[in-house]
Amino acid sequence: MPRWKLTVEYDGRPYQGWQLQPHGPSVQACLEEAIRRFSGEMVRVHAAGRTDAGVHALGQVCHFDLEKPTKPDTVRDALNFHLRPEPVAVVMAVAVDDDFHARLSCKGRAYLYRIVNRRAPLALDIGRAWHVPTILDADAMNEGAQRLVGNHDFTSFRASICQAKSPVKTLSLLTVSRVGQEIHMVARARSFLHHQIRNMIGTLRLVGEGKWTPDDVTRALEARNRAAAGQTAPPDGLYFTEAWYE
Repeated sequence: MPRWKLTVEYDGRPYQGWQLQPHGPSVQACLEEAIRRFSGEMVRVHAAGRTDAGVHALGQVCHFDLEKPTKPDTVRDALNFHLRPEPVAVVMAVAVDDDFHARLSCKGRAYLYRIVNRRAPLALDIGRAWHVPTILDADAMNEGAQRLVGNHDFTSFRASICQAKSPVKTLSLLTVSRVGQEIHMVARARSFLHHQIRNMIGTLRLVGEGKWTPDDVTRALEARNRAAAGQTAPPDGLYFTEAWYE
């Protein structure tokens, strides 16, 4: 049975997240329905990472098995036809070996968080970025971010509903930079805790505003207490950008 690997982008605003939900639409449900319409087969689609409600993707990776023989371009184009008018697009479809698994085979994941940092409100980027009108010091935020890089207990940046067995994660990269009127935070790790990225950027905002120093970020991390860190940033600015494999 052929296994297909998809690279998918989507606007997360209309959905309750990636995963199937009993009450509300999901990206997974949209893809599975498009596959059913295309092939007549009921399949389960597995993703590299389960994004939350309102979180977007530029490079989500997922896989599914299909009995029907077909070609990569046909899979991509047929799914995009049946996905309309949903804001979900299959960018690439590739046939892979049966032992490939979008989540279990994944060696790392990357995210981008966008802050639009200007006085004027958002017009085009409503729901696609976090609007912070107070001018932020990106260099100070980046200095604070480096305190979080490495292997740590991230309890202070973990959601109370997180189901991970351990709060210990290895953050391989965390950078903050200014790009015109935007602040971009890029994070890379093998895996993340629930809300970890949104809690980190909410904390680093305090540094950017001058309310905290990088030493305060270290103290929050070492406290191993969610109350010691900053707010949970909204999902609007978060994008799943990449999953990589051997």
